[in-house]
Amino acid sequence: MKLTGKQVTALLQDHNLLVQGPSIDADFDFLHYDSRQVKEKTLFVAKGAFKASYLDGVEGVTGMVASDDFGLDIPLWLVNDTQKALAVLSQAFFDYPEKKLWIGGITGTKGKTTAAYFAYNILKEETDGKTALFSTVNRIVGPKPEDSKKSDLTTPESYELYKDMARAVEKGMTHLVMEVSSQAYLKNRVYGLRYNVGIFLNISPDHIGPNEHPTFADYLAHKEMLLDHSDQVIINAGMDHFDEVYQRAASKHENVWTYNREGAASQLPDLKDTVEFHSDKTELHDSYFTVEDWAKLPAFKELAGSYRLNLPGDFNEENATAALMMTALAGAHHAAMKKGLDEVTIPGRMISMSLPGHGVAFVDYAHNYASLNALLAFAKGQSPKGEVIVVLGAPGNKGVSRRLDFAKVLSKQADQVFLTADDPAFEKPEDICHTIADAITNPEVKIHFQMDRITAIREAIALAGPHDLVVVAGKGEDPYQKVNGVDTPYIGDFQAVKNCKTALEEGKFTV
Repeated sequence: MKLTGKQVTALLQDHNLLVQGPSIDADFDFLHYDSRQVKEKTLFVAKGAFKASYLDGVEGVTGMVASDDFGLDIPLWLVNDTQKALAVLSQAFFDYPEKKLWIGGITGTKGKTTAAYFAYNILKEETDGKTALFSTVNRIVGPKPEDSKKSDLTTPESYELYKDMARAVEKGMTHLVMEVSSQAYLKNRVYGLRYNVGIFLNISPDHIGPNEHPTFADYLAHKEMLLDHSDQVIINAGMDHFDEVYQRAASKHENVWTYNREGAASQLPDLKDTVEFHSDKTELHDSYFTVEDWAKLPAFKELAGSYRLNLPGDFNEENATAALMMTALAGAHHAAMKKGLDEVTIPGRMISMSLPGHGVAFVDYAHNYASLNALLAFAKGQSPKGEVIVVLGAPGNKGVSRRLDFAKVLSKQADQVFLTADDPAFEKPEDICHTIADAITNPEVKIHFQMDRITAIREAIALAGPHDLVVVAGKGEDPYQKVNGVDTPYIGDFQAVKNCKTALEEGKFTV
């Protein structure tokens, strides 16, 4: 993994990124964008709010790619976009690992992680373990426990993306399933990447704010970019804004595969390439559904049939159908599809636990309007004799619109809510919680404030009766909370609930 100066110049020119290059050639043994990672003979990409002082005392930088001249006495490639330059150079430095993998990309406001795990589990079964996964929860590049690490971003920085792809190829992986966020396109983290199959699950307002997308239209436009860069595309025919998304896809593709719940309305009723699914039964710990390809499309000959999904909630069935379609296009067989969904587990997603004398608890990563609304609607349907008691907060310094969205959901779906700290970042969790509380319009919803998240979970469980459901939303199994710029260790929502269950079983539960 090396780069020559001539290669750098040629690559940047090919993508119309080069403004001015050095007249001398050079060889580079390493590439990076973080001054703390510099090694000998490093080509350094100065992206973002870079300052020359960041390289004070740093030895090993022998070339630079930047959008400004910082006056350093080393070869400099001036470019018009450092994020795109980093992506292009990373592809080459890691020897184009994306060309050695079948890649499926999944986008949407909710369900990306769930659908990604469904597809990963099916393809892992089909390929005898030779499938990698890049998700919000973790990045898995090989078959061993040490080949998995916690993700810091839904879609990583381009350098990390291609580095992990290269690791996956090195470890014998042939397939990759990955989540693709709108930020990935906004920040050019996936610039130049092509997908074999792209899925668009759904869209609703999210990630709109000063540090994210300025408008919903901008958010949607960046989501749609996945369709432009995929060889085949799959779209939920029952989603909001379907007509616009479908037309965008149809402008780039001869075939646009769609799916929908049986009997559900579609904005384009004459769709001929639609796969349908219907619920057979949903219970507290799993669900059952059937998929039909009425058009008998050759591409989907393996997916028709009945499935058990190792997760509760009929809202998970549409994500499973999308994953079935993606894996069918990858060549998966019915047996792998059936086993993959039957055995799938997703860290922090729809984990249910019975609590002696205190009903059932659900732990889920739901962290936006659409996912929380679906989760609480399911919970309400499962507890006609009891209450839905919710524990949640909202992240600080991003996704500000979520706070009012949460209030809307709580107003119509919750009986009681314990507002607590999520990832407050540089905000006060009390301020975030009061913003949510002030926007709750249903006076029947009982509001509790408890900023210590573990205590809030215990208090909610203590309050719950035998027919109630306690829904702990937002953190899942995250092992830390972001507080004042520091990743503060946290046992995770799942472990917090599990500790309560153990104490209840041992007769030692106290608040």
